[in-house]
Amino acid sequence: MSGADVFATNTAAHTADTPQLLLDHHLKELRLPTILREYDKVARQCAVEQVDYQHYLLRITELELLDRERRATERRIRQAKFPVVKTMDSFDFLAIPSVNKTLVLELARSEFLARRENVLLLGNSGTGKTHIALALGLAACQRGHRVRFTTTAALVSELIEARDEKKLLRFQKQIASYELLIVDELGFVPLSKIGAELLFEMLSQRYERGSTLVTSNLPFQEWTEVLGSERLTGALLDRLTHHVHERRQLPPQAEPPQTRLGGEGPLPLRSSVPPPPNTQQPYFQLLAYFYSAPLAWFCSALDT
Repeated sequence: MSGADVFATNTAAHTADTPQLLLDHHLKELRLPTILREYDKVARQCAVEQVDYQHYLLRITELELLDRERRATERRIRQAKFPVVKTMDSFDFLAIPSVNKTLVLELARSEFLARRENVLLLGNSGTGKTHIALALGLAACQRGHRVRFTTTAALVSELIEARDEKKLLRFQKQIASYELLIVDELGFVPLSKIGAELLFEMLSQRYERGSTLVTSNLPFQEWTEVLGSERLTGALLDRLTHHVHERRQLPPQAEPPQTRLGGEGPLPLRSSVPPPPNTQQPYFQLLAYFYSAPLAWFCSALDT
């Protein structure tokens, strides 16, 4: 083969490769990694099946969308900073029959986030509060919502550190941007005066702007022991339980014994949580949808 023939062959091969190289480059620039990875394989499948170009484009764009949604969900889960990933399927409702399964599954649909409603989970240690909180957070991430999980102690520590470094406003804006803030273990450790005030300010900023889920092993009347001030406790409960005047009951067969607390009038902010009959027995009270608009649900899963 002469030199001219070799040059012509190389030129033809380079010309044939150019469209693919350009296509790969364009797909990278457009940030379409799934189409870049799959377009050739899908094209071969469509050729065998004699599928037209419109259906070919439909297939590869659907693959891109599905993969993009998967990556976005994984990113939201990482950003939520869950200590472990818990699902609702792994929660053993039979082991803790006092938990209102119907209401928990209702919350797992994440519809309360659109209405900026809050959720309070109150109960003894070992009754699954953190598991349910993590599962609700995961469900929210999977439905496209931005979530942040933290313990009360960790959140207060971050607030104090941000204040000392003169970055408090930035940190508050960051926390306020989440559609769901999960604050776990309120009541495990008493807070300092500064810590309690910073926590109150943080939760107040989310008032009517985003949903907050709080878990606690203490009934309302004992929150003063953690926050150190009756005035601060009352103000915080006012933010979390504002306009408590409307209730929508569960179906009679699913309604727990203590659902109708407080009669038909507004529910009291304090002393609405009866003590467990036996402190050695696990109890779980689910106060759902306390928020800055009328109360949509008030259900207690306390077995008496």
